[in-house]
Amino acid sequence: MDELSTLADRCWRVLDTIHVPVYFAPEPTAAYGELGIRPRAGYFVSRSAAMGAVSPEVTIATFYVFAPELVRNVMRGCWESAGPDQATEARRRGVGQALHRVLGDPDVTEAVELARELCAGLEPHGRALYAAHAALPWPEDDPLLVLWHAATLVREHRGDAHMAALLLSGLDPVESLVTGGVTSGRTEFFQQTRGWSEEQWAAGEARLRERDLLATDGTLTDAGTGLREDIEQRTAEATAAAWQRFGAERAARLLELTRPLAQTVAASDLLPEQLRRR
Repeated sequence: MDELSTLADRCWRVLDTIHVPVYFAPEPTAAYGELGIRPRAGYFVSRSAAMGAVSPEVTIATFYVFAPELVRNVMRGCWESAGPDQATEARRRGVGQALHRVLGDPDVTEAVELARELCAGLEPHGRALYAAHAALPWPEDDPLLVLWHAATLVREHRGDAHMAALLLSGLDPVESLVTGGVTSGRTEFFQQTRGWSEEQWAAGEARLRERDLLATDGTLTDAGTGLREDIEQRTAEATAAAWQRFGAERAARLLELTRPLAQTVAASDLLPEQLRRR
C-alpha cells in the first residue's frame, strides 16, 4: 500500500471506532426504548431510518450479511412505534450522550473541519445507504456529534462499496461472514449477531470447502486468502477517489486528531471486547 492508501485505511478504522458505539452503548438503546423500539430492533430501525420507513426487505438488501428472518422478526411493526425522524433523533441523542460520557467535551474543531472536507468529496453513486445518511441534516449544535456524523458517512460510504465487492466476489452473506470471521478473528461475534442458524453457517462452510476457499481445519486456503485480499483491494479502490482529493497531509492530520478519541472509546464500555482490536 502506498502512503495515502495506508492513511486512508487507518483513518477509516479510527473513525469507525468513533461511530460504532451507537450500536452497543446503553444510551442509544435507552433512547429507542422510550419510543417503544425493542433493544434488538434498535440497530436495524435506527440505521435504516435514514432511508425512510422502509420494509425489512430493503434493510436485508442494504445490510447484506444479516439473516432475512432475523431482520423481518425484529423490524415487524417497528414503524408503528416510531417514525424514521423519531428514530434518527433518538439515535443521535443516545450516541451523543454516550460519547460525551466517555470523552467529555473535547475540542474537535479542527477534526470536524477536516472530516467535513473529507465527506464533501464522497460520491453517492451506487451507494444507497450512504446516500440516505448523507441526505440527513448535520447535527450542528454539538461538535462531537458532528464528528460522529462524519464518521458515519465515511463508514457507510465504504460499507456500500464493501457489500458490492462481496457480491462481485461470488460470496453470499453467510460465506462472506465465514471468510470475514476467519480473517478478522470475529467468527464468534458474527455468529452471535448476524442471525444465521448453526445449520446455515455449516452449510456456508461446506460451500466454501467445495470451492477450495476454506480448509478442513477452518482456515482459509491460499485461494480463500487471495479472494479476501481482492475484496479488500476492490473496496479500497472504490473509495480511493475521495481520499485522493483529500490528500495525504490532511489524512495524516485527521488521523492524528482522532486517534486519541478512538483509543479512549475502545478502552471504555462503549464497545464489546470483540471490537476493541481496531
